[in-house]
Amino acid sequence: MVSNDVKDVNLAEEGKRRILWADADMPVLAQIRARFLDEKPLAGVKMAACLHVTAETANLMRTLSAGGAEVRLCASNPLSTQDDVAAALITHYDIPTFAIHGEDNKTYYKHIYQAIEHAPELTMDDGCDLVTTITKERPELAEKMRAGMEETTTGVIRLKAMFADGALKYPVIAVNDADTKHFFDNRYGTGQSTVDGIIRATDKLIAGTRVVVAGYGWCGRGFATRVRGMGALVAVTEVNPVRALEAAMDGFQVMTMAEASRWGDLFCTLTGDCSVIRREHFLNMKDNAIVCNSGHFNVEIDIEALEEIAKEKRAGVREHVDQYILDDGRRINLLAQGRLINLAAAEGHPASVMDMSFAVQALSAEFAVGNKLSLGVHPVPVEIDDTVSHLKLNALGISIDELTEKQKNYLSSWLEGT
Repeated sequence: MVSNDVKDVNLAEEGKRRILWADADMPVLAQIRARFLDEKPLAGVKMAACLHVTAETANLMRTLSAGGAEVRLCASNPLSTQDDVAAALITHYDIPTFAIHGEDNKTYYKHIYQAIEHAPELTMDDGCDLVTTITKERPELAEKMRAGMEETTTGVIRLKAMFADGALKYPVIAVNDADTKHFFDNRYGTGQSTVDGIIRATDKLIAGTRVVVAGYGWCGRGFATRVRGMGALVAVTEVNPVRALEAAMDGFQVMTMAEASRWGDLFCTLTGDCSVIRREHFLNMKDNAIVCNSGHFNVEIDIEALEEIAKEKRAGVREHVDQYILDDGRRINLLAQGRLINLAAAEGHPASVMDMSFAVQALSAEFAVGNKLSLGVHPVPVEIDDTVSHLKLNALGISIDELTEKQKNYLSSWLEGT
């Protein structure tokens, strides 16, 4: 059994410094880790995690390990791995890790296979590649699986489709749908880190730029709000009428992508669906338009169509920028190969918001071990959301009111009216 596969173990000291820096901004997870170390709720449980290998993820792995889990980690995206963190995980924390920044597709799946070599009982996914690989390639592993956890909108969509098709073989908890995850991680984390990735990749001024935001879910509205705050003119495209109406009432322009493709300077997809920006949209775009994606997979932008209509591709005009030249000389700049711009060109979400998301992950793992779940996609128990939110408030030094007995009785009764 291969114990690890990382770029360079000599990066371990730098990675440890990065991990501990993030840990200082993750007080909720630190409290859970201290309890796990004492109580060992995951003792002897074999786990496989397919997540973005970042400093914040490393602190989640430390927490699971402190709880007694035998966890193996692989990357959930070829461009999201922080190589120094991967080195530190194996050198300083004895956590088998299989992740190399920029790995090709073959290596990516080899690492997933290595992460499940020890026949895990729990999985932790960021995009559902781990679950689907087990389902298609190693179905025998699913027979003894207790449960899984899924971190992303995209992954939950895939899991629900699997369950509807009868393909899902073991229960999975939709961590993404927890209030303390999507309200904060998706909105504030994705919002800020997407802006960060775009600026690092392009060094462009946001103020005065016409920004097109594809999708007005929690990630889309987080990004739209932040670029508007920096002075951008923002348009939203949507297929959901309720979200489109919400975007309009939040003060954004709402239009079709056909209209937006002529209007925008910078385009960012955050939908979880494929072919959101297509051939006909590229053909409408202005010279020097910038196109990027902050959804989980690199399918939201039809890169194949862009390559077909381009007469020339200038790779690496800047780090993370490939430029496509159309027949009439117009330039279209694709960021980070269409992959997650916030992780490919930046460092992902700030630690303080991942503190809540990964606290939910850790407590969901504990819940899955202590409870036999039926086959299906399960919500995170309300008690976990409440625990995480209270711990976060305490860490921030914020106090809130509690219901009096009279108020509790009133809310639970139907007898009092006008």
